[in-house]
Amino acid sequence: MNTDKEMLSNQLRQLCLTVFANQYESTAITCEKNNHSHVEFLKQLADLETEHRHNKRIDRLLKQAKLPREKTLLSFDCKRVPGLSYTQIERLATGEFLDRCENILIFGNPGTGKTHLSIALAQEWCLQGRKVFYSTAASLMQNLLKAKAELKLNEFIKKMDRFEILLIDDISYIPCDREETDALFTLLSARYEMRSILITSNLVFDKWDSIFKDKMTTAAAIDRLVHHSTILELNAESYRISAAKQKKEVI
Repeated sequence: MNTDKEMLSNQLRQLCLTVFANQYESTAITCEKNNHSHVEFLKQLADLETEHRHNKRIDRLLKQAKLPREKTLLSFDCKRVPGLSYTQIERLATGEFLDRCENILIFGNPGTGKTHLSIALAQEWCLQGRKVFYSTAASLMQNLLKAKAELKLNEFIKKMDRFEILLIDDISYIPCDREETDALFTLLSARYEMRSILITSNLVFDKWDSIFKDKMTTAAAIDRLVHHSTILELNAESYRISAAKQKKEVI
């Protein structure tokens, strides 16, 4: 025969109050020792349950984001990049621009920290409860082309619409044909003024016709991205080259 405690624990779990079920006895003992009221007892349990659910949601958002590695803003050295304002980076990290469906475009030579910065910002947004998705340009192109071949391009775009911001990393590294770039343009157009995009690229806009194949499509794509956007230029020596030089000097 079930005891009252067992019945209560089962009822709490049925109500999806797992932390209540696990913590109510120890919390009750602590509250009784400290002469806390019944209201304080319930509040402490509610605080524990809320914190648990918040942490589970953040873990789920980080997993959904598909970030390739862990990077932080603290480990990104803004001082290496002339003209880059840390105040501006902090403002972007708040994620307020996402509510206005604005974009971020990060340009710079290889090794200047474009991917590091984008991942670090993405992690900050996830910690704030934002829905983020990261993809390399090459991987995104493959998925777009696969969806188009299966007549599921609109379905794929709707799936991406669940995310407040889509990170497309290294867009300059995609040797693609017209069919692929048309699918990418369709995605960019669908998100225009509806959802945010962050793009990193080694190529300045003048060379984007090598991506979109013709001047008209290139101009249309740039127009949609630049409108309502923040552009960051990481004009600095490659971090990897700089580290190699320092290592050589030490040796």
